Amino acid sequence: MPDAAASARIARPDGWQILKRNRAAVIALGFLVGLSLLAIVVPMLLPESLKVTSSASFVPPMKRAEENAALHVLGTDVNGQDMLYRILAGARVSLGVGLVGALISLVIGTLYGMISGYAGGRVDALMMRTVEVLQSVPRILFIMILIAALDDYVKEWVDGWRLAAQARNWSGLASSMSDLKAYSKVLVMIVSLGLVEWLTMARIVRGQVLVLREMTFVTASKAMGQSNWGVLGRHLLPNLSTIILTYLTLTIPAVILDESFLSFLGLGIEDPAASWGSLLKDGAQVINPLESKWWLLVFPALLMSASLLALNFLGDGLRDAFDPKSAE
Repeated sequence: MPDAAASARIARPDGWQILKRNRAAVIALGFLVGLSLLAIVVPMLLPESLKVTSSASFVPPMKRAEENAALHVLGTDVNGQDMLYRILAGARVSLGVGLVGALISLVIGTLYGMISGYAGGRVDALMMRTVEVLQSVPRILFIMILIAALDDYVKEWVDGWRLAAQARNWSGLASSMSDLKAYSKVLVMIVSLGLVEWLTMARIVRGQVLVLREMTFVTASKAMGQSNWGVLGRHLLPNLSTIILTYLTLTIPAVILDESFLSFLGLGIEDPAASWGSLLKDGAQVINPLESKWWLLVFPALLMSASLLALNFLGDGLRDAFDPKSAE
């Protein structure tokens, strides 16, 4: 006998077939998978001479600093670091922040929206008024306050772990904690972005639950004595999975944009680590009418724009394929 949760699922037929016919979404998915693989693999394969600072500042693209030196495909920055390495390293940070921040918002927003929609009545009204109040707070200002308030505490926590690892002669862990200190603001930023981006997800999930809770399979589950949490987990959540996946894809670019904006202001990742936002900040600082180091700004901006465009195309494709409201 088929599982009750599986039989209760309501999904548009051939959703994945609809997605496959969307050429823009398929190309976007291929681009994002390829970029992720390049960002992980290529930095490990590049020679060490391209990963460290050097005296070869502002070498143009497709040039060598010296006759027998390594070729700088995308040029070098003010510190003589290879831009190809920095851009791909920045891709790992920006895409990672976007994914983790979106996942945090997904968990909070899904749980909050499901409880609000399923409870209904005064509980639903109170929870939605809370969401409206939180949406009225400028999110960038909220994130900046959290970063300023928590950054020192996170650094102290990381230092505590590093000292504890050194005391136990765990050199590998101690080295990892030292590297992690450069990302302390990013850790705070990820949590902060997740805490502000869940509001839209909560509204979407709540709207779907308001419809699903009136369906026959939910009524039958209640009549059979299944608990409220059982109904939410076994029947409602499977029906929400494709909607959640769709809006997760659309949340990632919003998180990446916020991270890039904060890093551009100097509130994000710190040197020597890099993200697309910090690379754009570095490029903007050396742009002038007399001698433009265009490659410092153009290449990070192009890759970031292409990635955000691909994420939006993929999200639109998933929404067209799986969102019941888009059905004709």
